[in-house]
Amino acid sequence: MAEYVTFNAQHAIDYIKNLVIKDGYNLFDPEQTLTAYEFGDGNLNLVFRISDEQSNSIILKQALPYARCVGESWPLTLDRARIEAQVLLNHGALSPDYTAKVLHHNPEQALTILEDLSHLQILRSAQINAEQFPLLGQHVAHYLSHTGFYNSDFYLTAQDKKAKVSQFTNPELCQITEDLFFNDILHEHERNNYPSELQSTVSKLQNNAALHLAIAKLKAKFLSCPQTLLHGDMHSGSIFVDQKTTKIIDPEFGFFGPIGFDIGSFIGNLLLNYCAQNARISEFVTRRNYHSHLLTCLQESYSLFEQQWLTLIVEQTTDNNLKTAGYGKYFMQQVLQDAIGYCGTELIRRTIGLAHVADIDGIADAQARLDVQRHTLALGEQLVLNAHTCNSKEDFFSLLISQLN
Repeated sequence: MAEYVTFNAQHAIDYIKNLVIKDGYNLFDPEQTLTAYEFGDGNLNLVFRISDEQSNSIILKQALPYARCVGESWPLTLDRARIEAQVLLNHGALSPDYTAKVLHHNPEQALTILEDLSHLQILRSAQINAEQFPLLGQHVAHYLSHTGFYNSDFYLTAQDKKAKVSQFTNPELCQITEDLFFNDILHEHERNNYPSELQSTVSKLQNNAALHLAIAKLKAKFLSCPQTLLHGDMHSGSIFVDQKTTKIIDPEFGFFGPIGFDIGSFIGNLLLNYCAQNARISEFVTRRNYHSHLLTCLQESYSLFEQQWLTLIVEQTTDNNLKTAGYGKYFMQQVLQDAIGYCGTELIRRTIGLAHVADIDGIADAQARLDVQRHTLALGEQLVLNAHTCNSKEDFFSLLISQLN
């Protein structure tokens, strides 16, 4: 077994050349000269782009044995690279049009080689600029419904499901999610990050006993409800897009958890952008039109996600008990309430926790930024507190509109 080595650009080139020449991987013409550079701006990993003289390129991603955003004082398992590659392979088999393609994986070096998606845009950056993607909701709905259903008890045998739960056990990265989503935001913590002007708002939120109880329920389900193989980090920075294409990347937080978590996280990021645009787009009609686009995307993504799940339950369920009339609708009602709750926690934790979003942090005017932050906190709190009252998607959309107006 080769000893783990932290790569630089030359390591990346040498590794690719070895794969092409010695192992016969059809990645590049072996006669071509390769160049590489590291461009990762994430919190955890190194990311290299390797190109030939004809501008063909691939991505090499390597996990570091610590959190890059903090340093060696925050050690992390390298096994997350295996988790990421295997989630991509699993999800790619079920939703190939919307999943980044894995070309090679080396668990000893904690690296994965992926197709280069640089011809697309990162969704977060595009949405900060108020760009519209009319197919985004449809694509995300397909990805989450199909990867969700075919990794669930509705389709897998009990033995296969338990084996997959074990295969994708991801305790260290789940601990990060548990801390940032559920623990830190309800207490004073050194990882929390917000301006002093928000202190009274934050203190009121942290002293809300009903909110504590609702988030405790959400955390308990996250800890103990292995419903399906989640992406685990379904935010706008994990999605590449153009007008016709959507590709999901970076599922290193993947594990078996509650179905509502991924769709709730995705919707939460749409709402973070919605709130941020109140300070970014000054012209009223332009802002209203973009807000309308975001709400259409949100409604379409959840409606199609639910519709496709219900169709798959009827047509593809292998367990006779779970085929019982009415159970599918009951089950999806629980998923909806979970999704609303996790959406609310995403809004709160991205505002006052460790990991913020550029949609809000990039607002130049300090007062406008504070107004947006207060809005996201209030919206997140109300979604968490009222999730249990939503028995249908129509209830959810009505609640949402009442809080946005």
